Amino acid sequence: MPLPYLLLDVDGVLIPFPASDGSTPPTHVRHTVLPAGRDPDNPVPIWLNPTHGPLLAGFLTSGLVAPVWCTSWRKDATTIVGPLLGLPEFPYLDLPRPEITTSHPNGYLWKRDHVEPWLGESAVAWVDDDFTNLDHAWAAERTAKGTPTLLVQPDPHLGLQPEHLTEVITWVSQLRRARVA
Repeated sequence: MPLPYLLLDVDGVLIPFPASDGSTPPTHVRHTVLPAGRDPDNPVPIWLNPTHGPLLAGFLTSGLVAPVWCTSWRKDATTIVGPLLGLPEFPYLDLPRPEITTSHPNGYLWKRDHVEPWLGESAVAWVDDDFTNLDHAWAAERTAKGTPTLLVQPDPHLGLQPEHLTEVITWVSQLRRARVA
């Protein structure tokens, strides 16, 4: 059985969005980074939770899933975010830079137009903070047609929590049991 993919977003998952008062969770540490193509005089501040590194590294090296970055950070997820967290290198989905004013131009997450053909019939657990009801309906429909699909949606102001990975582990365990039965 091929491993299910784990698609992992960055903004709102590993980098929380500030609360209305501008604060970030006290668990997160500020870093200043320079994404590809960015003016060196204009770096970007990001906040990462140092416990995410060991938490994710242990999970990603467990062999339960095939991890892939699925983020507008593209390759910078592999060269900037991952190393700051001490994560092993893994591939990224080369998403285009959309010219949109909302992340839901068609009522669902814009990434889905690129993820769906890339996935084909592969099982997937997708962790992103920005799904809509249409995305959840899509996942349910894929699953009903025999392609297991799990959407995990962290609160964008808190980001990834251990229970989100527990949800993925439980889902993968159920997939494995169903395939053995």
